[in-house]
Amino acid sequence: MAIIRIYTGPDGKSHFEEIAPRLTPRGDQSESGELTPGSGIVVRRFDPKRSNPWHHAPGRAAVFTLSGAVDIEIGDGTVRRLGPGDILIAEDLTGQGHVTREVGPEPRVSVFVPLH
Repeated sequence: MAIIRIYTGPDGKSHFEEIAPRLTPRGDQSESGELTPGSGIVVRRFDPKRSNPWHHAPGRAAVFTLSGAVDIEIGDGTVRRLGPGDILIAEDLTGQGHVTREVGPEPRVSVFVPLH
């Protein structure tokens, strides 16, 4: 599982940052991460041939990929592939933005959770 943050840097371009969740033992052979405030969920299904040119995240959100895959490209040409189990923290609300390209053959299904 990868947790990838995409954000706008001081240079006006989108950047990637890997996030390692801080997990605390619960004493029952499990660990919990900290609560991230959010509200509601949106389920989206993307055609496997879909491509979305340069755009910004429409709002801060955690995007959980359930099936399929997507390539996300930022301004310096770096591309990250996110697949089932990966989480994107979308925060590049300004600047150049990013490109998304679905990676077939199946549709990508993701859950979007708006963040406060």
